Amino acid sequence: MLEEILLNLEERAEKTQHNTAREMSVVRTGKASPALLDNIRVEVWGDKLPLKQVAGISAPEPRLLVIQPWDISTAPAIARAIEASDLGLQASVDGPIIRIPIPKLSDQRRKDLIKHVKKLAEVGRTAIRNIRRDTNDSLKKACKSGEITEDQEKKSMSDVQVIVDKAVKEIDRLLKLKEEDILEV
Repeated sequence: MLEEILLNLEERAEKTQHNTAREMSVVRTGKASPALLDNIRVEVWGDKLPLKQVAGISAPEPRLLVIQPWDISTAPAIARAIEASDLGLQASVDGPIIRIPIPKLSDQRRKDLIKHVKKLAEVGRTAIRNIRRDTNDSLKKACKSGEITEDQEKKSMSDVQVIVDKAVKEIDRLLKLKEEDILEV
């Protein structure tokens, strides 16, 4: 019973960390990264599909993304989807290839991006705290129903806190790395 509760906590905390890292990876920095386009959905063939499913994405230079559509006829739709996104990027169709130059970030844009990344980290931390609350509630119910003793409950709650602290520390580490990445000129 205890192992099951703690294992569930670890799985949920790990998923939250992974989700926070994924959300941070799509925040634009001054460098070209195919991950910037992860949330772009392209309207092709009567459906909205993720960009990764309709084209190959590469970053041959630090300030350039190159997209090679699997079907050349989808290039204009891909360019429209990129320009319509909130990334502030301009796509130019060059035959079968789409080029996206990544402009340098202004100081104000850097500050805005750091605020956004901090909000993402706080959402991750809040999710971890909610998971801790749910786990502690499960432990209290198990103790009340007689499935575990009070000593096991207290020990498990301290184990829960150790796991939560580790998860929050990882989110803080991700935040620090992303801030450094954004501030890098």
